[in-house]
Amino acid sequence: MPMNQDVTDYINKLNDKPNQVWQIEVCNRLRQITHNAIPTVDERIQYGKPHFMKTGKYAAVLGTAKGWVTFTIFNATMLQAPDGFFEEGDPNRKTIKILNGQAVDYVLLEALLKQAADSI
Repeated sequence: MPMNQDVTDYINKLNDKPNQVWQIEVCNRLRQITHNAIPTVDERIQYGKPHFMKTGKYAAVLGTAKGWVTFTIFNATMLQAPDGFFEEGDPNRKTIKILNGQAVDYVLLEALLKQAADSI
Protein backbone atom coordinates (compact mmCIF):
# COMPACT_ATOMS: atom_id res chain seq x y z
CA MET A 1 0.00 0.00 0.00
CA PRO A 2 1.21 3.53 -0.62
CA MET A 3 2.53 5.61 2.23
CA ASN A 4 0.21 8.34 3.50
CA GLN A 5 1.52 11.90 3.03
CA ASP A 6 0.10 12.98 6.41
CA VAL A 7 2.21 10.33 8.13
CA THR A 8 5.27 11.44 6.14
CA ASP A 9 4.59 15.04 7.22
CA TYR A 10 4.23 13.97 10.88
CA ILE A 11 7.64 12.30 10.76
CA ASN A 12 9.32 15.12 8.85
CA LYS A 13 8.03 17.74 11.31
CA LEU A 14 10.21 16.10 13.96
CA ASN A 15 13.09 17.87 12.23
CA ASP A 16 11.68 21.15 13.62
CA LYS A 17 12.34 20.06 17.20
CA PRO A 18 15.86 20.73 18.51
CA ASN A 19 17.86 17.59 19.30
CA GLN A 20 15.05 15.30 18.15
CA VAL A 21 16.32 14.50 14.66
CA TRP A 22 17.17 10.95 15.81
CA GLN A 23 13.42 10.36 16.09
CA ILE A 24 13.02 10.70 12.31
CA GLU A 25 15.32 7.73 11.73
CA VAL A 26 13.53 5.62 14.36
CA CYS A 27 10.06 6.54 13.05
CA ASN A 28 11.02 5.81 9.44
CA ARG A 29 12.47 2.45 10.49
CA LEU A 30 9.30 1.56 12.44
CA ARG A 31 7.18 2.61 9.48
CA GLN A 32 9.23 0.41 7.15
CA ILE A 33 9.01 -2.67 9.36
CA THR A 34 5.25 -2.10 9.58
CA HIS A 35 4.98 -2.13 5.78
CA ASN A 36 7.17 -5.24 5.68
CA ALA A 37 5.06 -7.05 8.29
CA ILE A 38 1.69 -5.93 6.87
CA PRO A 39 1.93 -5.47 3.08
CA THR A 40 -1.71 -4.28 2.93
CA VAL A 41 -1.31 -1.76 5.78
CA ASP A 42 -3.37 1.43 5.66
CA GLU A 43 -1.81 4.48 7.30
CA ARG A 44 -3.57 7.52 8.71
CA ILE A 45 -3.19 10.24 11.29
CA GLN A 46 -5.70 9.69 14.05
CA TYR A 47 -5.71 11.33 17.49
CA GLY A 48 -2.65 13.28 16.30
CA LYS A 49 -0.48 10.18 15.74
CA PRO A 50 0.27 7.78 12.90
CA HIS A 51 -1.97 4.72 13.09
CA PHE A 52 -1.47 1.60 11.01
CA MET A 53 -4.56 -0.42 10.13
CA LYS A 54 -5.20 -3.84 8.62
CA THR A 55 -8.65 -4.44 7.17
CA GLY A 56 -10.00 -1.47 9.13
CA LYS A 57 -8.65 -2.67 12.49
CA TYR A 58 -5.79 -1.15 14.48
CA ALA A 59 -2.51 -2.98 14.06
CA ALA A 60 -0.03 -0.43 15.48
CA VAL A 61 0.42 3.19 16.48
CA LEU A 62 3.52 5.36 16.54
CA GLY A 63 4.03 8.27 18.91
CA THR A 64 6.74 10.69 19.91
CA ALA A 65 7.55 12.74 22.96
CA LYS A 66 10.53 14.89 23.83
CA GLY A 67 12.79 12.05 24.88
CA TRP A 68 11.42 8.95 23.21
CA VAL A 69 9.46 7.22 20.46
CA THR A 70 6.74 4.73 21.33
CA PHE A 71 5.43 1.98 19.13
CA THR A 72 2.36 0.02 20.20
CA ILE A 73 1.24 -3.27 18.68
CA PHE A 74 -2.46 -4.09 19.02
CA ASN A 75 -4.05 -7.55 19.25
CA ALA A 76 -0.90 -8.59 21.09
CA THR A 77 -2.06 -10.82 23.95
CA MET A 78 -0.31 -13.91 22.57
CA LEU A 79 3.04 -12.23 21.82
CA GLN A 80 6.11 -13.53 23.61
CA ALA A 81 9.04 -11.14 23.96
CA PRO A 82 12.09 -11.01 26.24
CA ASP A 83 11.49 -9.54 29.70
CA GLY A 84 11.66 -5.76 29.59
CA PHE A 85 11.21 -5.54 25.81
CA PHE A 86 7.75 -4.00 26.17
CA GLU A 87 6.42 -1.57 28.78
CA GLU A 88 4.05 -2.90 31.46
CA GLY A 89 0.38 -2.38 30.63
CA ASP A 90 -2.68 -3.70 28.84
CA PRO A 91 -1.85 -7.26 27.66
CA ASN A 92 -3.71 -6.69 24.39
CA ARG A 93 -1.42 -3.74 23.56
CA LYS A 94 2.33 -4.10 23.69
CA THR A 95 4.34 -0.86 23.70
CA ILE A 96 8.06 -0.38 23.25
CA LYS A 97 9.57 2.94 24.35
CA ILE A 98 12.70 3.78 22.36
CA LEU A 99 15.20 6.30 23.73
CA ASN A 100 17.90 8.19 21.84
CA GLY A 101 20.82 5.86 21.15
CA GLN A 102 19.00 2.75 22.34
CA ALA A 103 19.67 -0.46 20.44
CA VAL A 104 16.39 -1.87 19.11
CA ASP A 105 15.83 -5.38 17.80
CA TYR A 106 13.84 -4.31 14.74
CA VAL A 107 13.88 -7.85 13.35
CA LEU A 108 12.14 -9.17 16.47
CA LEU A 109 9.77 -6.21 16.53
CA GLU A 110 8.79 -6.82 12.89
CA ALA A 111 8.22 -10.53 13.57
CA LEU A 112 6.03 -9.75 16.59
CA LEU A 113 4.02 -7.18 14.61
CA LYS A 114 3.52 -9.67 11.80
CA GLN A 115 2.37 -12.33 14.27
CA ALA A 116 -0.15 -9.96 15.87
CA ALA A 117 -1.39 -8.62 12.52
CA ASP A 118 -1.79 -12.11 11.06
CA SER A 119 -4.52 -12.77 13.62
CA ILE A 120 -6.53 -9.69 12.58
